Amino acid sequence: YTNAGKSTLFNQITEAEVYAANQLFATLDPTLRRIDVPDVGETVLADTVGFIRHLPHDLVAAFKATLQETRQATLLLHIIDAADVRVQENIDAVNTVLAEIEADEIPALLVMNKIDMLDDFEPRIDRDEENKPIRVWLSAQTGVGVPLLFQALTERLSGEVAQHTLRLPPQEGRLRSRFYQLQAIEKEWMEDDGSVGLQVRMPIVDWRRLCKQEPALVEYVI
Repeated sequence: YTNAGKSTLFNQITEAEVYAANQLFATLDPTLRRIDVPDVGETVLADTVGFIRHLPHDLVAAFKATLQETRQATLLLHIIDAADVRVQENIDAVNTVLAEIEADEIPALLVMNKIDMLDDFEPRIDRDEENKPIRVWLSAQTGVGVPLLFQALTERLSGEVAQHTLRLPPQEGRLRSRFYQLQAIEKEWMEDDGSVGLQVRMPIVDWRRLCKQEPALVEYVI
């Protein structure tokens, strides 16, 4: 939700200087940065516009680039102002917009921000019945609890990564280019028969999407 501290947290995590202000839509376009998540590796983090209740359809169109980044995410960090008395209303508003842009099925991690504005509140990770992190309590302003966020990201993303070794025939240059576009290639080599060996690592949602678009891909997995 807007003013929840997304850009402040983004700056805290990436050490970037994204404009952060207490106003509607301080972030108008998605800003992308690479971060290193322990045991996961290089990960792209996108700072998006804040959503509001009853988002007009023409506004959705205006923020098309931002919303597209959201729809392509492996994991959504839903930033929430924990000190706001309308916490649940704001959560519901964001979920409504996510449904409108067909991003409501993407896994999400709730980030309860601004705990420095709550009385005697310590940072923590809340887990579900399967011990999976579902909520992280922190302060983007002070940095308290940010290490817990990285811990939660490691746990959530480590199970969302696909790693495969492939052997592509010479005529599959276009498919090889797709992997480069996705920045998924960790290692490449030439085989004696002219085929190309690839070791790839990518978000599992991207792998599944690519398999649907390229049905022959599964035949090239070694």
